[in-house]
Amino acid sequence: MQGAGTLVLGTLLVSVFSAVSVHSSPLSSLPTASAPRVFLSFKELKSTGTIHHFAFLLNSTDYRILRMDEDHDRMYVGSKDYILSLDLNDINKEPLIIHWPVAPQRRTECVLSGKDINGECGNFIRLIEPWNRTHLYVCGTGAYNPICTYVDRGQRAQGMLQDQMPRAGGRTSRAADPSASPEPYAPKNDDGGHCCLVNKWSTFLKARLICSVTGSDGIETHFDELLWSNTVSTTSLFVSTHGFLSFCISRSVFKGSAVCVYSMADVRMVFNGPFAHKEGPNYQWVAYQGKIPYPRPGTCPGGTFTPNMKSTKDYPDEVINFMRNHPTMFNAVYPVHKRPLVVRTNVDYEFTTITVDQVAAADGNYEVLFLGTDRGTIQKVIVLPRDDLQTEELVLEEVEVFRVPTPITTMKISPKRQQLYVSSVMGVTHLALHRCDVYGEACADCCLARDPYCAWDGKSCSRYSANQKRRSRRQDVKYGNPIRQCRGYNSNANKNTLETVQYGVEGSTAFLECQARSPHVSIKWHFQKENSDRRREIRSDGRVVRTEQGLLLRSLQLSDGGVFQCTSTEKNFKHTLVKLQLVVLSARTVNTIQTESTAPAVPPFQSSTWTPSAEQYKDLLTILSQPEMGLINQYCQDYWQMGDEPAAHAHKKDLKEVQKDLRKPRNRRHHKEQSSMAET
Repeated sequence: MQGAGTLVLGTLLVSVFSAVSVHSSPLSSLPTASAPRVFLSFKELKSTGTIHHFAFLLNSTDYRILRMDEDHDRMYVGSKDYILSLDLNDINKEPLIIHWPVAPQRRTECVLSGKDINGECGNFIRLIEPWNRTHLYVCGTGAYNPICTYVDRGQRAQGMLQDQMPRAGGRTSRAADPSASPEPYAPKNDDGGHCCLVNKWSTFLKARLICSVTGSDGIETHFDELLWSNTVSTTSLFVSTHGFLSFCISRSVFKGSAVCVYSMADVRMVFNGPFAHKEGPNYQWVAYQGKIPYPRPGTCPGGTFTPNMKSTKDYPDEVINFMRNHPTMFNAVYPVHKRPLVVRTNVDYEFTTITVDQVAAADGNYEVLFLGTDRGTIQKVIVLPRDDLQTEELVLEEVEVFRVPTPITTMKISPKRQQLYVSSVMGVTHLALHRCDVYGEACADCCLARDPYCAWDGKSCSRYSANQKRRSRRQDVKYGNPIRQCRGYNSNANKNTLETVQYGVEGSTAFLECQARSPHVSIKWHFQKENSDRRREIRSDGRVVRTEQGLLLRSLQLSDGGVFQCTSTEKNFKHTLVKLQLVVLSARTVNTIQTESTAPAVPPFQSSTWTPSAEQYKDLLTILSQPEMGLINQYCQDYWQMGDEPAAHAHKKDLKEVQKDLRKPRNRRHHKEQSSMAET
């Protein structure tokens, strides 16, 4: 390959760098964040049984997944002072662990130099690469004095990892920074030149990556800090050859993140193009127009074009001198379609890492992006092509993967196991790539999710398989049309909606709960009086308030009694979420019941003015079927036992205290469960 710069850049995809933003545009002109269809907290994710954490407690931090070996079912993780070899099938099964701290003398020197502000004077493992069939090549920061070693793979369960004599890394000085990744790869036979670039890279070229958006005023906003990159081989409409995804961030003007995708054909074209050259009194960058020496600068020795040159020491001096003065290409690499694939602005988080999975669905192949954030969540995103080179971004789900929110550092996918392996400062975990059942129990819910991993199998939303019978399989990632895909299943979804009964008191407030399964649906409430066929849509006014959680009715009136129906609409598909009959009782009747129930106690064998029977008591419970019914129940039980005066004195509870407790705010999350208990 003549363009060695292409080779070098290809191994630069895991490097991290930062820069200063020089352009800005109003935030209002940038797209806003898309809401995830499903959000799972750590507790909710754990309840699905699809996540497993590394349970071994080590006195370490900054875990990073550095190497996946699917052929031998191993995953190699580096952290502060530790190297871990974990079983991909069960990361807690007999892990192999090496403790590799820095020498005490070196740590003392690092601390005395003032570099241990945040505990950086440790050996942060940053590179794990296969050396041969039996050993790995491992490098660590060595407390700002990089060290490397050979490590026995130790694949036998009873085996121990053997670390060899460490050796200092001469040209990998960037590894001394605990926050940095290893330096870009250079050929083994890149030994520098004789007169200049002695013991320095002489085949390394670089080019600018542009990732920006243009505001409504025509000003470009550049995302200038490259955080992470990932190489993928794709045949999508975005990249027709090998390409890679990277995302950048700008902090000097505003907080935001972006994902850009580049074509490797464009990268090769830039590295085969003109070199950048400073010219004129102001040393302006221009394209070099002079003669380019042979072999072309950046070419690897011993390749197709230089078979007789075994090392860069064999290169003519003019080639080495040219490389020293022209290490940068003149042209920049622009993303496909000249714009980012995903943009996030005006949000309280940033992207930290990315990985991509290629998924085969019923209507084609899709690239699924897993985006880690600095708040410890992972977003699963797909971007679909539309007409006129426009795209549609879908955030399928967002999950919290650690109990304590902490930035995601690395992610690796195992297509073989359908697992996503994740690391952070706190530890390592792995979770399934899909949780199809969380989208809903109806065919329409599964279809509207548009998750390439999931399809309706006739009974539930489950993992898509090309071997499923086409007659029952339903999936539509491109359009998500439930009316066309789920014909015959939609009617069953609405028939399964149970009608519940809720009671309220005239003049009081009632809350009718209805939460949408997706942020993309529109909610409508309809009301139908008893013995009437006419339904009317409920709109917010001074007495009726619509919220994201439901409908709030203030100052209930007797005319509010009837059937309330909550319906969601998405992609022209209507789904009845709640069907509720509201019974409004007269305030006079309820007040009479409460007043009579507070009458003074009478001697045992005398009748009071009004004593509720057991059936009337149950009616009262039904009327006020709220989570506070336990208090009323206790009060009424004590009232009936007032024949025993000492017992009545011991158990009687003042009604004012009961009413005071009734006024306390209730937790709607447990309302349904407690209400059902009261009704039974």
